[in-house]
Amino acid sequence: MFYPNRLFKALQFYYMDPQCHQPSYSLVIKGKLRLRQASWIMRGATEADYHLHKVGIVFYSQEAMSNIKAQMNRTCADFVSTGRTWAPGRVYELLSDKADRDCTAAINFTMHELSLVRLEKQYNSQQMGGLVEKLFLGDIHTEISERIHYRPNGYQLPLQSAMHHVYPCRVCEIIYNADEHQPPVLPQTLQPQGHLKGKWVSSQCEVRPAVLFLTRYLIFHDDNHTWEGYYYHYADPLCRQPTFTLCARGHYTKVENSKHVKGGTELVFTVSKVWVKPLSQEILQMLNTSPSGNCGVAGLWAMGEEQDIAGTGGCDVLGISLPHTEYELFKIEQDNSGRHLLYLGERPTDGSSPSTPNKRPTSYQPPLIQCFDELTLPSKQSLSMDFAPNIAHLSLPHFWALLLMFIVLHILRLN
Repeated sequence: MFYPNRLFKALQFYYMDPQCHQPSYSLVIKGKLRLRQASWIMRGATEADYHLHKVGIVFYSQEAMSNIKAQMNRTCADFVSTGRTWAPGRVYELLSDKADRDCTAAINFTMHELSLVRLEKQYNSQQMGGLVEKLFLGDIHTEISERIHYRPNGYQLPLQSAMHHVYPCRVCEIIYNADEHQPPVLPQTLQPQGHLKGKWVSSQCEVRPAVLFLTRYLIFHDDNHTWEGYYYHYADPLCRQPTFTLCARGHYTKVENSKHVKGGTELVFTVSKVWVKPLSQEILQMLNTSPSGNCGVAGLWAMGEEQDIAGTGGCDVLGISLPHTEYELFKIEQDNSGRHLLYLGERPTDGSSPSTPNKRPTSYQPPLIQCFDELTLPSKQSLSMDFAPNIAHLSLPHFWALLLMFIVLHILRLN
C-alpha cells in the first residue's frame, strides 16, 4: 500500500508448499519511496529510491521460527532470545531504522524490486469495467546469494490493482483481505497430468534481464518427443517493434519429479537446429558485420529472410551455440477458466543458460497458455490476446494517484 506522503507498507507471505496452503511466515515492511527519473536502461520504467524504516517477521508455527533462527546463524543470533517460544501474532523485529538494527541480510532480504517500477493500463472488453491496471516491479536475481547486490533490469510478474483487476479474481480478493495476522490461504488449483503435447503461447509481452522483450510459441510432439519453438523478439515493452525471430527445433526427455521444487518435473532439452530472421536494420547490420563463420553467411543476411545457423555452430553475436543442451523444469496447471497453463523454468539472471544439472531452474517464467486451434495464436506484430494495452506516461502526480489503488501483497518463491 502506497500513501500520498510517499510512505509505503508491504506484506510478503512465504509458504511451505507450492499451492500456498501452508503459511510459514510473513514479512511486514515499512519505508519510503521516491521516484527519480525515467529509466535509461528499461524503456517505459521509472527508477526509484527507497528507504526501509522497519521490517518485522511473523511466524505461523514454532517450526518456522526454528528454521529462521537457524538461518540467522552468527549474524544476528540473538534476534529471538534463546528458549523463547513461538507467540501467535507477535511481530519480531528484523530491521529498525531508529534502533539502528538490521538482521535482514541473514535471510538475503532486500526490497531492490522497488528501484524499478512501471504502471500499465490494459482494456479487456470481456470483463466487467473493462479496465485492468498493473504494477510491474523489478526482477529478483535467480541466485539467492546475489540478491543483496543486484539492481533490477527486468520485471517480475505484475501485481494487479485492488480496484481494477481481472474480474472475477478469487485469489486477488483473498490476498487483499489478508494481513500479517490472517495470512492468505489460496484456493485449490487443478493439477492436470503433465503432458507437454500440444501448442503453447505467451499471454503477454514478456521481459528478460538485459532489456529483452519477447513472446513465445512452443509446440511439443509427444509421439517422437520432438519440439519446436518460435521466439519473437522486440525493441519495446509492448512487443510492437519486432527486431528478429528465432525458430528452434530439437528433442526433449522427461526425467523425473523435481527433488528441489515441489510440484515440478525435470526435463532435458536439446536444440539442434535454429533459424534466424532479422526484422530491424540494427539486427541486420549486426548479423552482416559479424565475423565470417560465426553466424550464418555474413554479408548475405536480408531483411525478413531467415537463415539456418546450424552450419556455423550457432551465432556468437546472439549468444547461440549449437548443438545445445538445457536442463529444464516445468509444471502444468489449470486456471479458473479451464485453460491449461505451462510453466517453464526461469532463465538465469546473469544471461547464461541452464546447461548443467546444477543450473537447473528453481522458479518459473510467466506461463504459456495451451492453444487448441490456429485462431488462438497471437499475431507476430502484437500479443493482445485478451487485452489492448495502453501505457500511461509516468508523471509524478499521476503515478501517486494510481499507486493509491495498489496493494503490494505478493509471494516470493524460496529457492
